[in-house]
Amino acid sequence: MEIQYDCIILGMGPAGLQAAIHAARKKARVLVLGRPEASSLWRAHIENYFGVKGPVLGEELIGIGMEQAKESGAELLQEDVVKIDSLDQNIYKVITEDKGEHTTYSIIFTMGVSRKGLGLKREKELVGRGVSYCVDCDANFYRGAKVAVVGDGSAAADGAITLSKIASSVVLITEEGLNVTPALERELREADIEVVEGDMIEELLGDTNLTGIRLESGREIEVDGLFIEKGAKGAMSLAALLGVQMDPERFQFIVTDDKQRTNLEGIYAAGDITGTPFQVAKAVGEGCVAGMEAASYALKRRRAEKGGKSE
Repeated sequence: MEIQYDCIILGMGPAGLQAAIHAARKKARVLVLGRPEASSLWRAHIENYFGVKGPVLGEELIGIGMEQAKESGAELLQEDVVKIDSLDQNIYKVITEDKGEHTTYSIIFTMGVSRKGLGLKREKELVGRGVSYCVDCDANFYRGAKVAVVGDGSAAADGAITLSKIASSVVLITEEGLNVTPALERELREADIEVVEGDMIEELLGDTNLTGIRLESGREIEVDGLFIEKGAKGAMSLAALLGVQMDPERFQFIVTDDKQRTNLEGIYAAGDITGTPFQVAKAVGEGCVAGMEAASYALKRRRAEKGGKSE
């Protein structure tokens, strides 16, 4: 099998871009996937970062970082990841929303943490009782059931497609319309999924368990399950399905060692996804370490497989 990349980085925030810069400068073949505007830095103002006189727009810093990563030799592709497969011999296949498939020796998770609930009354109370934040984790609990998915991006569209093969009916609710690639939108339209655009959920119905939702338009929809999938495919869901170890108390962060390695060979993580403090300085530092370590690991494997002397 031809391995296309030494390192694939998930996320175009400060951790991901710094990892890309360092990995590419070690002459590794690097691909960065994600959308820069999804980074929590994008809309932030920075004034407490070394060497930067603030306030500086986060969007500006990310733009500079993207150029630096490209100049270092990394490829940048603004697509979300919808699936990661673990192949034989610790090789990974990363599948994007446009159905692109990319093989790699190593992956660095730098996608941040989800802060995207709906903020509805009783939302947290009904988690596990009809409300879920992870299609891949909970879809099988709703086999033959009526479900709804809320969100505008690739996570919602891909989740709705997955559920259409399991549930009896699927409704996808978007506030402003779909923000996905044409290929993913075409696949969504071809599935038996009702798409409601320009409306949002106003109220969750049901007592101890979710029984339905009421939209701002006044329409009520009977559902057994509601999946909140805002933005890109959640890093936690992608990592958990691979078997990456999470923090045991909150199951919200990826556990890493001092070299940003996870419990799986070739899998690294950096930035907010590894826990607090949620600061650019921490993200950049961890991205630097993860990029160098992942590149060294992958290059050693590539040399060994080509018959060269490994270090």
